[in-house]
Order: sequence, then C-alpha cells, then structure tokens
Amino acid sequence: MSIIKLKNIRTFSYHGCLIEEGKIGSDYSVNLTIKANLKKSTKTDHLSDTVDYVHLNRIVVEEMAVRSHLLEHVAKRINRRVLDEIPMVEKTIVEVSKINPPIGGDVESVTIKMKEVRKPDYGL
Repeated sequence: MSIIKLKNIRTFSYHGCLIEEGKIGSDYSVNLTIKANLKKSTKTDHLSDTVDYVHLNRIVVEEMAVRSHLLEHVAKRINRRVLDEIPMVEKTIVEVSKINPPIGGDVESVTIKMKEVRKPDYGL
C-alpha cells in the first residue's frame, strides 16, 4: 500500500452553526491522505495507473464549497466522494481545520480528523 498526501489545501468557506458564519465565512485548511496500491504506476509511468491528485484536490474544493453546520459532515462527504469516485483508493483520512474559530478564546484552529476504509466487495 502506498500513500498520497495533499497538505494544507486552503479554502474560504461558510461552515458553522452560527448564522454569522454562513454570512461572513472563514479560512479553512484541509489535509487529505489516501492509501492505494500504486505499484503498477511505478512500472508504467502512466497517470491512468495512479490516483490523480488533481482529482483529489477538486473533490476537497467542491465539498468545502457546500455549506455545512459541522466540520464532521464536510469531512465525511470528502471521504465518501474519494472512495466513490476513485476505485483504486482503499483508505482515506481527512483533516478539516477551521482557522481562528469563533469560540471565545485565542485558538489558532480547531480540527476534525476522520478516516474511512473501503468495504470489501464480496460480489453480493
């Protein structure tokens, strides 16, 4: 199993439970790690034999653009889309961080980390 990591994908999004968060938005950072068998691509040197990180980035950006009240909801959507759209991916780990969250203190960020593993297909 091999790993691909996309670090610090920066977005400006409108997530949060407060009405103000949906209106003014805030900065976010996303880290995405995937595990897949990339042995074939090491031999062929063809993009079609690996996981295209442009595709991974697009999924993150598109899902971050859909407003959610909870970061957990966004993280779950990102993980699900990666597994649904890229059959080669066996496991995803996503970290969604809200920069300077409005929680009444001097907090740099709050991060939700979630992972998901592809369920085996037994041909049922």
